[in-house]
Amino acid sequence: MTKSLTIAVKRIYDAPEAKDGARFLVDRLWPRGVSKEKAALTAWLKILSPSDAMREEFHHATAQSDAAWAAFRNEYFAALDAGGDAVAAALAELDAAAKTGPVTLLYAAKDEARNNAVALREWLERRPK
Repeated sequence: MTKSLTIAVKRIYDAPEAKDGARFLVDRLWPRGVSKEKAALTAWLKILSPSDAMREEFHHATAQSDAAWAAFRNEYFAALDAGGDAVAAALAELDAAAKTGPVTLLYAAKDEARNNAVALREWLERRPK
């Protein structure tokens, strides 16, 4: 992805908009109450989501402190870095979409500031080009 690309992050429960461009769900579990039609996804890239263990550990951390958020991001980034062919294929799909327009990463979590999509966007923006 190019440095000038802005990757949007949005709750999947929010209505799709034309400005979303390519919409990628990046949660491991399908969000409750959302039909595939309503989701209007380009793809579901669950391979880019954190493991169940990582997700549960972060969600059960005391008050999801700054330390817990930093630990989650570090573990998640390490998993993405070591992701192998499946992660590479998902990244290629994101990169291809980014060449044609906006990209939006979708998540179901209630916390808009600390969730896997926010962390994934940070990792994507920092990764070597």
